Parts: sequence; structure tokens; C-alpha cells
Amino acid sequence: MTTTPIRFTRRTLALLALSTLAAGAQAQAAKEVTIAHQDMVVPWRYAQVTGEIEKATGYKINFRKFAGGGDVIRAMASGQVQIGEAGSAPVASALSQGLPVELVWILDDIADAEALVARNGSGVNSVADLKGKKIGVPFTSTTHFHTLVALEAGKVDPSQVKILNMRPPEIAAAWERGDIDATFVWDPVLSKVKASGKQITSSGQISKQTGKATFDGIIANKPWAAANADFMVKFLSAIAKADAAYAANKAQWVAGSPQVKAVAQVTGATEADVPAAMALYRFVPPAEQASATWLGGGTKGGAAQSLAATAAFLKAQGTIGNVLPDYSTGVNASYAAKAQP
Repeated sequence: MTTTPIRFTRRTLALLALSTLAAGAQAQAAKEVTIAHQDMVVPWRYAQVTGEIEKATGYKINFRKFAGGGDVIRAMASGQVQIGEAGSAPVASALSQGLPVELVWILDDIADAEALVARNGSGVNSVADLKGKKIGVPFTSTTHFHTLVALEAGKVDPSQVKILNMRPPEIAAAWERGDIDATFVWDPVLSKVKASGKQITSSGQISKQTGKATFDGIIANKPWAAANADFMVKFLSAIAKADAAYAANKAQWVAGSPQVKAVAQVTGATEADVPAAMALYRFVPPAEQASATWLGGGTKGGAAQSLAATAAFLKAQGTIGNVLPDYSTGVNASYAAKAQP
């Protein structure tokens, strides 16, 4: 199996740190921030479209969409982006290489929102059947991590599986052409492949079986966040408000509603698929965010332990070259602790 890990030299890291500091100072002076997002189907997309983030913070927000967590990490490392969405695997990779970022919010507990799906007629009915088959996953993503965990649990040598590095849009195209036998992906692509495939397992099932959980998080450039602490609290409060509105009024989130239209607009999902896709995630309220279950608790906190387990596994697979002794240094619960929905 070949990989394309996110790696940076020491000299590059030093230059990147300087560039992020300069970009952070410039953005602070202008009360402007660039936020990288992906295509996850989550409630705060409605706040993006309606301008609620700008209203809540008073900052000019530049939203940039990326196809995968690795791309988000690279953009943050270059100083182009101050805040970004990334899965736990890219976050673990970034922290392991000393990038000046920190996890500040659990965007979602992935649960069953990411799944391994095999194409109808591929002959794949279990993880063991993946031997000799082609599976498309975005490398250094949460689904890449759980693909490897699933293979390990199923006693399948990864070298016996053709694991191809594909971003979600590329997975959708390859699936349509019949170039791959299976994929481990999230919505909106997940809904598309399920229409002509069979679900083999999900991140929720793998987490229960192995104890190796995954999540999507929001990370921030450390110096920038410290210099813009008030923004961070207001920004996370706006996300918490969107999550709470969804939790209290799920019946209103239907095709044709303004909320679902906004999610579809940002993610590229069809309106009909949004309600079911969103129901697969679990969205964590602020009090739980800051607790030891997730961001709090130091080295024994849930997020820190998940990042440590993820990093250890990625190193064993040759995706990263270094594992930190303590991942809680890259987890900051202080902004979440002050956030209010």
C-alpha cells in the first residue's frame, strides 16, 4: 500500500509557524478570518449561509471549502486559513508533526455517519472479502484510519487490499465508472454509494468493537486563537446554537426547509438525503464538550486519548513518523467551556 502522508521538514515548519503568526496578526487587525470547511452534513451550515457567524462575532468571515482533512491541514500550515474542520486522523497527523494548531471543538461524534460500503456484485460481503479488492478512501482521513482498524480486526493484511487515495468527489466518480469495489466515506457521497451498494460496517460499529473512536473537530491556529479569544467563544457559541436548534426541532429539518436548503447548498448533498444523513451524527453540547469525555481531562480526556490511539496506529502504518507523548497539549477546552448555545 502506498500512502501520501502530510509531512513537513523542520525548516518548513519554522517558516510555516512564522507565516501563520503573520497571517494571524493581519487577520486580527482587520477583524477578518478564513475558515476551512468540508462537506460534512452538519447543522451549522445553516449559520454559514444565513450569516449568523458574522452577526455573532462581528468579524468578516471568508469560508473556503476543501475536499478532505489533509487539504485543510496544508492550508492551515501555509497560513492561508486560521480555523478549519478536520477529522481526528488529520488532526493527530498535524499535531504529531508539530504544527501550531489545537483542537477546540468536537464538530460531531461520527458514529454511523461514516461507513464501509461494497458495490453490488463485487463479491464483498464482509471485511475478509476485501482481499484483492480495490477500496477508495481519502488518505490520512478518519475513514482511512477506520479502514485500517477494520482490516486489523478482521485479520486482513492491508498489503492484500488495493487501498487507493481518493477524495470524496473522486470516489463518487470512480464508483460510477466501476473502478473501485468498495469505499469508506461520509455524506453526501455515502448516500450515493449506498444506493448501489451494501454497507459492511460503520465507524460506530468499529468504535464499539475496538474502542478506537473517531470524530470530526474544529481546529484553530494556536497563536491566532489566543489573540482572538473573544471571537473563538462567540464562534463556538454560534455553532452550539445551531446544534441546539437542530436537536430541538428535527421535524422542521426536511427537504424544502430553509435549513436543509442551506446544508445542501454548502455540501452538495441532495435535499432529500440531508435529514437521514444528519441523523447519523451525534452533536455534542458545550458542557459535554469541555468535560473529560471530550476536550477536558488532560491526558485522560476522550479527545486526547483518541488522538493518541489514532497517531499510534498511523505511525504503525507508516503514514506519520512521530507520536507525541501527550496529545492533550494540542487540545484546548477553554473556549468550549465558555460557549453558550
